[in-house]
Amino acid sequence: MLNSYEDWSPLKEVVVGTARNYTSHERELSFELFFHDNLAADNPVRSEWYYPRLSPAGARPVARSGRQPIKERYVAELIEDLEGIAKTLESLSVTVHRPMDIDAATSKVQTPAWEASVVPPLNVRDNTLILGDEIIETPPMIRSRYFETQFLKPIFQRYFEQGARWTVMPRPMMTDVSFDLSYARDNTIGGPTEPIGDPQTSPYDVGFEMMFDGAQCLRLGRDVVVNISTRNHAMACDWLERHLQGRFRIHRVHQLSDSHIDSMVLALRPGTLLVRSEAVADKLPEPLRKWDRVVAPPPETNNFPHYADDDLILTSPFIDLNVLSADPETVLVNDACPELMRTLDRHGFTVVPVRHRHRRLFGGGFHCFTLDTVREGGAEDYLS
Repeated sequence: MLNSYEDWSPLKEVVVGTARNYTSHERELSFELFFHDNLAADNPVRSEWYYPRLSPAGARPVARSGRQPIKERYVAELIEDLEGIAKTLESLSVTVHRPMDIDAATSKVQTPAWEASVVPPLNVRDNTLILGDEIIETPPMIRSRYFETQFLKPIFQRYFEQGARWTVMPRPMMTDVSFDLSYARDNTIGGPTEPIGDPQTSPYDVGFEMMFDGAQCLRLGRDVVVNISTRNHAMACDWLERHLQGRFRIHRVHQLSDSHIDSMVLALRPGTLLVRSEAVADKLPEPLRKWDRVVAPPPETNNFPHYADDDLILTSPFIDLNVLSADPETVLVNDACPELMRTLDRHGFTVVPVRHRHRRLFGGGFHCFTLDTVREGGAEDYLS
């Protein structure tokens, strides 16, 4: 039975993502907005923002393709590492589920408003939020991932047949006008070569829409901390508050990061947080500021592979803070991060080292690549 309220109680069942037939990144507005901090800061050769203009599906393109190939070697090694993650979890007596693979013949997704290349269900934490006995499919923030949860449907359907609730949040049209550009416009390091304050119009414009990822949430029993950086996020949080009223309490934090919270702060067990820096505490709800904080050590340069200028870096060097807890004492950590492993060991955790080489190219760590569906914990009150 589906049961997952937090990220630390003994893990019983989990979904591990897949990368098969991952061929390219579609560099269009939604992709650039989502990854803008690292695209601007961490790629030595860049044209600032690609931002190819939106063209309605079936229309003649008005800009060059923004599709950027990914080297096959990196995908092959990522697949090897995903298999290693799955086997490690199975060795800890966790049942592992895998999404359907994308068929090699499926090269794009298309709606009435746009089309984009398709990506596999790799970072499965993003487009689904598990709260207790409910699956909530969240409204995607990247066009290439619009139908990503369809590849998890066999898994979700089995949980539904066992009694789980299954909800899909409203799906956005995702035209250019749908996006609140203020965060990127005010915070990006490089900035666009083309003004983003004047997005391309579409016959399907409806104004700002809810767009939101499950990885923007820190689950704490009956409490959920939600990171909000745009009006898109705020609208989705409004929906969550109304939908969850009486069952969960929502706590908003503002611009803790551009979107995801799980490379800034993770709860390792009741009373203990793993944080990027002490400054994170200033943005957390007051009860969480009283918890003990394990501060992740600064990442070392030699923790990461060296890449060519044409390899697109998507995450910050702090991506390895993105650990996965198997229980309140056991944490899966990237084996390329001895400093973090030693830090967690000093705080009494049992560290399980697991290989994950190309996390900066594929936008996720162990927490991103997994979706815990069954844990032993319940709707406890950890904040009162």
